Amino acid sequence: MCGFVGWLDFDRDLRTQRAVIDRMTDTMRDRGPDARGTWVGTHAALGHRRLAVIDVDGGAQPMAAEHGPDRSPVVLTYSGEIYNFRELRAELTQLGHRFTSRSDTEVLLRSYLQWGAGCVDRLNGMFAFGIWDSVREELVLARDRLGIKPLYYAPLTHGVLFASEPKGLMANPHFTPALDADALPILLNPRLAMPGETPLRGMREVKPGHVVRVDRRGCHEYPYWRLVSREHTQSLTETVATVRELLTDTVRRQLVADVPRAALLSGGLDSTVMAALAARELAMAEDGPLLTYSVQFTGEENDFRPTALRPERDAPYAALAAKHLGTEHVEVTLDAADVAGVVAATRGARDLPGLGQFDTSMYLMFAALRERSTVALSGEAADEVFGGYPWFHDPATVWRDTFPWLGNAPRLADCLNPDLRRALRPAELEADRYATLRGQVPRLAGEDKLNARMREVLFFSLHGPLAVLLDRKDRMSMAVGLEVRVPFCDHRLLEYVWNVPWEMKIADGKEKSLLRMAAADLIPDEILNRPKSAYPAMHNPAYDRMVHEKVRTLLADASSPLAPALDRQRVAALADQGPTMTHASTAHLLIPFIEVDVWMREHGLTLA
Repeated sequence: MCGFVGWLDFDRDLRTQRAVIDRMTDTMRDRGPDARGTWVGTHAALGHRRLAVIDVDGGAQPMAAEHGPDRSPVVLTYSGEIYNFRELRAELTQLGHRFTSRSDTEVLLRSYLQWGAGCVDRLNGMFAFGIWDSVREELVLARDRLGIKPLYYAPLTHGVLFASEPKGLMANPHFTPALDADALPILLNPRLAMPGETPLRGMREVKPGHVVRVDRRGCHEYPYWRLVSREHTQSLTETVATVRELLTDTVRRQLVADVPRAALLSGGLDSTVMAALAARELAMAEDGPLLTYSVQFTGEENDFRPTALRPERDAPYAALAAKHLGTEHVEVTLDAADVAGVVAATRGARDLPGLGQFDTSMYLMFAALRERSTVALSGEAADEVFGGYPWFHDPATVWRDTFPWLGNAPRLADCLNPDLRRALRPAELEADRYATLRGQVPRLAGEDKLNARMREVLFFSLHGPLAVLLDRKDRMSMAVGLEVRVPFCDHRLLEYVWNVPWEMKIADGKEKSLLRMAAADLIPDEILNRPKSAYPAMHNPAYDRMVHEKVRTLLADASSPLAPALDRQRVAALADQGPTMTHASTAHLLIPFIEVDVWMREHGLTLA
């Protein structure tokens, strides 16, 4: 797990630009506190900051190998983990490759030398990488199948800039951040962004499951992985057994590390199943107990207000789960001042508008976890894979002809001023994006209407919503030098569960039936039957008042870059609304206005 940057320019000798590549590399220091390295050639320069997890003494990057008749360099810079690196290493050794380290980095480099860009098909893991192949005069950028690890790039006239985070590109004088008014809808609701899209002009993300090849002709992007719909032939009993087998293997793989490990444990089904499997593996290896963490807020016993997405508090269930599993559990308790005190740090970790309390509380929990561990497992993505959110189980929402995760929630883009609403037509933009993604759903011939629609509903959640969650997890963890692994994002598990019929996914009459049935012997009944409860929200009235006051100040501030784009009456009306399915309070709903405004100020951005 690390951070990296790079610069390819066929019209420039980058050996004269070491100061620039050093500046770009140093923007990744939080992602990689353990080591720093750069490699500079005539037309390519790569930089890397390392968080050492596997082979702490080896695996330094950028890593180079000689290739071709002229023994020209092939250079890798990479972030993430390849969980099947041991199997790949054995296969490559049989093919004649020789290794000088125990690192998965060297396995990835040798995989490229053996199979070219097609090596991505063989990788099981979370990864983003750039490989400069001086033999072919080609740069290869690639990202894991679900987009767990980030990778941004900005095409240039004669090459490209790339980095793990936008700040790496912004440190290069050839990229100037600029914002178009067209980007406002996705700034106010990032879940509407299409794969690869960013709000900054000229900057893109490598799409999940895609490769970008860059040569003298320009940038060429193509998919190496897609979900495929097939008929499911196993019985329910066989299906549950297969899910258990896949989960067990995935957690076992993702526990491999040469540094201390921990797990997030909210007391919900997802995190408890994952922690139970991890605790069992460590116990068998006599390497326990497992260290677990959860977050709670001062005064939440009195302040908590149930919503559809958060029907009850986590804390009692986290304690119950920890006791049952025998973990060493740490409750990170935060108050409003704690949360407010790190807003600037979390926004700096993103380089983009943040999510307010949901970023800051996660950042503080990860900071506490980092004091004792370098790697943590998370239950993220189980709801998207198995169908856990309330909107999967509400027929009115399922059959509404829009993104189910949006439902009838307020649209912040409706609070733009009349001129912008007429120009941007946010309702049409949302409908267009919905239709575009719906057209990409892998169909199964002959499937009945309900199963076909539930495929769509699951597909929608695997894109915008999951992308936002994974992005938050990566940014907040890497900002404190912590690697968070997400077993439910294993592509083998997703490919399998994707094709299980909906009636099996709700076989016991509850959400996530397959996961519940696969883990029935692992966790207490109270947790096994607990309704879905999302990541905790702070319900502190003082925090809510602070958010409302900041919004009022923003609207009255003549220097605000965002205020002229807003319809004050509509924002005021929105502030008077109550909680929605996805928002614990109007304060959480209003946060994007504050975040976008501050972000635009910090980067000197205006609407063009």
